[in-house]
Amino acid sequence: MSADMSGREWRSPNVDARPEGGVIDILVLHYTGMESAEAALARLCDPEAKVSTHWLVDEDGRVCSLVPEALRAWHAGVSFWRGATDINARSIGIEVVNPGHEFGYRPFPEKQMAALIDLACDILARHPIPPRNVVGHSDVAPRRKMDPGELFDWRRLAAAGVGLWPAEADECVLDEGPVVSMLASIGYETVDLFATLKAFQRHFRPERVNGRLDWQTARLVRGLADLCPP
Repeated sequence: MSADMSGREWRSPNVDARPEGGVIDILVLHYTGMESAEAALARLCDPEAKVSTHWLVDEDGRVCSLVPEALRAWHAGVSFWRGATDINARSIGIEVVNPGHEFGYRPFPEKQMAALIDLACDILARHPIPPRNVVGHSDVAPRRKMDPGELFDWRRLAAAGVGLWPAEADECVLDEGPVVSMLASIGYETVDLFATLKAFQRHFRPERVNGRLDWQTARLVRGLADLCPP
């Protein structure tokens, strides 16, 4: 199947109804992890793939709508955030075109980031999504996913009002117990602390993603926990 993105609206068949009475309160950002935008678009519209997303943002800034926001797209898979496990039911998914770690991971271009920020701001204006619930796929599935990865400019999004960016706390403890509690209060699954710390670092400490608890990571965890009300 060949596909182009010249048209703004496509329709993926991989969709179903959201639970009645549910709320949309999470925004999940992904990278496509495929060799081209066309390949990603074809897969997201392939009924055999059983994956989809609400929005796709190409590297040149073009934006495609694939699933109406009122419906449930199939983008998060097995996931967890702040006690919720059916993340698809309560989230909007955005796929950002990038080959990812498997096919030559690279920085996200300026036009793409600008278009993504505009789209995300529009989504936040339509839905009651708190800043703490603007997350990456790796945040909600730390044992399975790495996207959108350490090259993604989360700090820039937060400066535009999309998500959070913590300052390092002045006081913290280098102890796994309190750090696990703070990560859980932020929203993370903590079954595998190594994987969860790597996910946290990809998002908030991208210069050193090693899954190890050190002072800077602990200070950032505390700083973010202070921004996230119970």
